[in-house]
Amino acid sequence: MQPYLYDSLDKALIAALRKDGRASISALAQLLNISRGTVQNRLDRLQSCGAILGFTVRVHEQIDSDCVHAIMMIEVVGQSTSQVIQKLKGIPELVRIHTTNGAWDLIAEIKTANLSAFDSVLKEVRAIHGILNSETSIKLSSI
Repeated sequence: MQPYLYDSLDKALIAALRKDGRASISALAQLLNISRGTVQNRLDRLQSCGAILGFTVRVHEQIDSDCVHAIMMIEVVGQSTSQVIQKLKGIPELVRIHTTNGAWDLIAEIKTANLSAFDSVLKEVRAIHGILNSETSIKLSSI
């Protein structure tokens, strides 16, 4: 099976969904000047090949203000990065995981309901085999 090659229509559809993940098939079809059937077929294909992993809600900062948001830099031992990433993906409070270069191998974005939950997440991450070192900073405000 050949990998799916994304064209300009797929990219335009994904861009439209990034702006409004709740847009209807009809609205997307009108916006992109294509048929509803084409939109549905493209969405089905993008989901089945893994390009679209799911749909989510972005919440206004005021609603999310009581949550603890943090960035964790992670250093991994040797060749264990992929195993560590798999374990990290199993922690729902890690909302994003990034690979990077430099002193740190990974960066994880953390979101918890309170400091107690935040402390538990830190302990869980630091207990993962293959993690050598980490440094975490709580985000205080966004500018």
